[in-house]
Amino acid sequence: MNKKIMNGLAAIAMISMTACSSFLDENPKSNLSSEGYLVSEAQAKSNVNYLYRTGAPTFDTGNGAYYGTNGMLGGYLTGYFKSEYAGQEQIVGESQTLSRTVSNCNSYMESLWQSAYRAINVANYSIKYTSSKYMDESVANQYIAEAKFFRAYNYFYLVKIFGDVPFYTEPFESATGDLMLSRTDKKTIYAQVVQDLKDAASVLPNKAFYDNSLRLTSNVANALLAEVYLQMSGYPINENHYADAAAAAKAVISSGKHSLTTNSDLGANSAYNKLRTIDGLPEVIYAYEYAVGISNATYRCAWAFPNAFSAYFKVTICVNVYGLVNGIENMYNDSEDLRHQPNQFFHWNYVFPGETTAKSLGATCNWYFYDADCLLNTAKGGKDANIIRYPEMLLIAAEGIAQSSGVTSEAVNYLAQVKARASMTGKTASDYSASLSALSKDAFIKEIWAERLREFPLEFKIWDDCVRTQMFPTFSADNKGKVTFVNLIGAKNGNGYTIKESDMYFPLPYSEIQRDPNLTQNTGY
Repeated sequence: MNKKIMNGLAAIAMISMTACSSFLDENPKSNLSSEGYLVSEAQAKSNVNYLYRTGAPTFDTGNGAYYGTNGMLGGYLTGYFKSEYAGQEQIVGESQTLSRTVSNCNSYMESLWQSAYRAINVANYSIKYTSSKYMDESVANQYIAEAKFFRAYNYFYLVKIFGDVPFYTEPFESATGDLMLSRTDKKTIYAQVVQDLKDAASVLPNKAFYDNSLRLTSNVANALLAEVYLQMSGYPINENHYADAAAAAKAVISSGKHSLTTNSDLGANSAYNKLRTIDGLPEVIYAYEYAVGISNATYRCAWAFPNAFSAYFKVTICVNVYGLVNGIENMYNDSEDLRHQPNQFFHWNYVFPGETTAKSLGATCNWYFYDADCLLNTAKGGKDANIIRYPEMLLIAAEGIAQSSGVTSEAVNYLAQVKARASMTGKTASDYSASLSALSKDAFIKEIWAERLREFPLEFKIWDDCVRTQMFPTFSADNKGKVTFVNLIGAKNGNGYTIKESDMYFPLPYSEIQRDPNLTQNTGY
């Protein structure tokens, strides 16, 4: 029997990490087989705290200055995003040209696979062994609910990346167990993901994430559930859960704990700059915590500039890893949409403190990652990474309602709120509602898809939307602000390469297939 801990399904060894008291203390134990091992509230908390810092929560927050994040890979597939280091990070270059190979994807996919399954196994241990025999029942229920959330989160990410994957809900308690599992149909996995998130939402408190000491809440669980239902409603599951997606999103909306950040002005104090610089805003439903000197986000700051600017800043290197290209910026109407103005989501020129002349970046770079103190002074970033924001709940609710009930005033209002905040002309939600109400169901839904592109260009949702809708966005320089959707399969990506059925998933790491003969590779690799 292969006993390597490198196998993503193996039980994770005892881990000890040090952290300041303001961060989650991590010391998970999941390689012990005796039910009596988890006898204290402290150990239960330690196991769950580990889940906040590994697996899925890290996949959209960062892997380093050169590579960026796993979440960026979908954007590269569209051909609308580029990386200066696509030659070095071969999976990036191959994604841009839709020519991914198993060999060049292997190390990246193996790391993702192993991290997700280690988290799943720790979650399974926590769910099985956390008990009111050892702590107050309410505390035990909280930790179990948190573990179920993270189990769901990791499985959700795995099925989006790979499709069918090995699935288990009992912990592997020793290396002598059967670690060789076949792939399980994604529908079975989705069913467990939904149940885990429902269970978590029913137990966790109705609070904002930042009002709950950065621990999970019912709103975080419902927000992820809304995302899951929306994804299930499209390819490849094709089950109609639009009403369920709307209900989960509306549970967050009606909670009273979250709201859109407002614009104090249309410049440095816009909502988008507040989201860039301020932690704890009610708009942020879920975030990944950073703090200078404890868990630095320095590489995220480095993504705001091209490599040529490295000499000007305190950080070791700058890398434009997710710059916009090939016309995607034409999704914005420049005369109306604040999000495409300089120093909102993006920037094209930079004026250094004490200077009056702007230096051209030579490309579209991402202002959303800019951290002045990190780049100019400390070389250490501490801004939390926003993972789920309130406007996504508004747009999911709008789409779910429109898909299941038609273009109602409620659906119109949700979409109009997101549009109104981005208006440079003072248009209110009521102003937008009049024109949106006149749209056909199909046109209204496509306008929601377009608004998702405009609102979340740097939060890595574009490929998930392409896959679930099986539609691909195209843009025109002659009609800025208009987005046209064409069939995904057979479409040309931004770099001119034809999108194929096999592009829907990444290859399983061949190292895992070598270890587990029951695994099979995805079609096309």
